[in-house]
Amino acid sequence: MDKNIYESCLTVLKEELLPAMGCTEPIAVAYAAALARDTLGELPERVEISVSGNILKNVKGVVVPGTGGLKGVISAAAAGIVAGDPKLQLQVISSVSAEDVEKIKEYVLTAEFVVSQSRTDCIFDITVSVSAGAHAAQVRIAGHHTNVVLIRKDGKDIVNKQFTGEQTAPQGADRSLLTVENIYEFAECVELSDVEELLNRQISYNGAISEEGLKNDYGARIGKIILKTFGGDVFNLAKGRAAAGSDARMNGCALPVVIVSGSGNQGITASVPVMVFAEHLGAPREKLLRALVLSNLITVHLKTGIGRLSAYCGVVSAGCGAGAGVCYLHGGTLAQISATIHNALAIDSGLICDGAKSSCAAKIASAVEAGLLGMEMSLNGSVFSSGDGIMGECVENTIDNVSDVARIGMRGTDEEIIKLMIKNLK
Repeated sequence: MDKNIYESCLTVLKEELLPAMGCTEPIAVAYAAALARDTLGELPERVEISVSGNILKNVKGVVVPGTGGLKGVISAAAAGIVAGDPKLQLQVISSVSAEDVEKIKEYVLTAEFVVSQSRTDCIFDITVSVSAGAHAAQVRIAGHHTNVVLIRKDGKDIVNKQFTGEQTAPQGADRSLLTVENIYEFAECVELSDVEELLNRQISYNGAISEEGLKNDYGARIGKIILKTFGGDVFNLAKGRAAAGSDARMNGCALPVVIVSGSGNQGITASVPVMVFAEHLGAPREKLLRALVLSNLITVHLKTGIGRLSAYCGVVSAGCGAGAGVCYLHGGTLAQISATIHNALAIDSGLICDGAKSSCAAKIASAVEAGLLGMEMSLNGSVFSSGDGIMGECVENTIDNVSDVARIGMRGTDEEIIKLMIKNLK
């Protein structure tokens, strides 16, 4: 395989398969706030938080882990300030103690907080400004969850990185080299020693939070209801276990997940169904790992043209990735995997993102269903025709068309969703 393609695929996996605790948008707020507190050097008396509309959307309705059930931007920032360790980045509040929970709740009531919507054109934008006495500090994260572009104390810049609004993902790999064909070839030939540590962590973390979601009652209990109502065959297990992971994650579970494309829900969706089918089929460990490589990279490929945050629900991309991974477990060819993605995009594209919350679990079940139906169609020789709606002449054309609809066509949808959600912002 071409060395540049191999290294790019490997770098993308290393950039994307990161551990995170809790929904990544409030965790990014907590990370920025913890950095601001450390820069200030003392507990802030006043906290000003300016975030883009898409951050408000994804923080408003989700429980921040380690806060005793608190939601929202202020709670996320307070958790980072009181108990966060910024060195841990997306696991910034993973060590919150019971004593810290009470301190966070007290701090929310006693400190002065101001929340506003940022006026930049950047879809992913978080600025936390803190002050105490005569001293002040500011931290800005923009583009993606750990991209710190500004750290300032008392008017002097400690970090000030050039940033353009187009930088919506880590910049270490040439993502233009991601195509379905290149990803398939990489999955077939990758040295497992290059990816095994990353994938073993994904299997362990995402499997554990899925099990937690099935053991206990979180949120709307989508995963448990799917299995109770529709039975435990492998298709329902794939949907139910993936949904259960989101049930737990969206509703305060403190277990970490391995994310994909900046999202824990996408990380769960891209991995858990593949794990379920590998167990059902008795697939060798090597086959499971290669299927996960395929699923994760397909998810990233589909999301690259859309961006980190949009009105287009990202689990649709991850459901396509899962369908492709399961197709690979069944011995699917490149053509069948391509048809799986093409079919799944025809079925579920247009599912909206109206923030992180309990209903994300149901959307995951829908996305997995679309991926698996797309796979079954493919394996049975059925593919939606080119020109059906926005379907292109080949899978790459279809991916490009969906990306344009999500990134360009749904801008107005995104603005309207944010407007509706801000009406009830607390």
